[in-house]
Amino acid sequence: MPFRPVQPEKLSSAVTRQIEKLILRGVLRPGERLPAERELADRLGVSRPSLREAVADLQARGLITSRAGAGIFVADVLGSAFSDALVKLFSTHDEAVFDYLGFRRDMEGLAAERAARLGSETDLKVIGALFEQMEAAHQKRNPADEAQLDADFHLAIIEASHNVIMLHMMRSMYQLLREGVFYNRQVMFKQRTTRSALLDQHRVINDALQARDPDAARAAVEAHLDFVGKALNDDRRAERNEEIARQRFERVRRRPGT
Repeated sequence: MPFRPVQPEKLSSAVTRQIEKLILRGVLRPGERLPAERELADRLGVSRPSLREAVADLQARGLITSRAGAGIFVADVLGSAFSDALVKLFSTHDEAVFDYLGFRRDMEGLAAERAARLGSETDLKVIGALFEQMEAAHQKRNPADEAQLDADFHLAIIEASHNVIMLHMMRSMYQLLREGVFYNRQVMFKQRTTRSALLDQHRVINDALQARDPDAARAAVEAHLDFVGKALNDDRRAERNEEIARQRFERVRRRPGT
């Protein structure tokens, strides 16, 4: 018969599995500090030696890291998705920028569709609260805050899709975006008409999600990222045109008798 004796699980193994799941599901985020040892042991209901054994196991596998005098943190493993050489290659070619947006359009459209169907009421509250914060930041005209909330809003949709592979893959992509590898997001939020259009687009996305309309949510995300792609393309074209105009002006300025 296919039965085996049940083995009692070590407390440290149970702690390891709980922290693993929190990292896997995105509840504990890269760079986030864990509670102090005594507090964490109390919360988990285990002894400090059992906790230390679990921590040592997680550290050995690169999921958490300790910093002298600072505590224990979830390891920042997102950068490992791309080599340094590939990141530098991305940053120097426009082709990568527009392929990145196309990839996001496909993945985030799917995520929005899933979030409308599978997201919990709390997931939708998180998305709604982030949109309200975006509206508040818009009134304050702070491009940095708006750019950060924009990323948080989109990641909340990914989280609400409840697909852990998509979650970690897209977090890795957003990390590169935050670092300005693809383009400077804050530039887009400095232009008044673009800022207003972006806010309106996020409102449409939020409304579709709150209404639990999968098709409308996907269409709204796709329309938003189409707009971003067009805005970036127009900006690139304007930069090229300005460079050519400067060269022409310099030629005219240097003509004899002028």
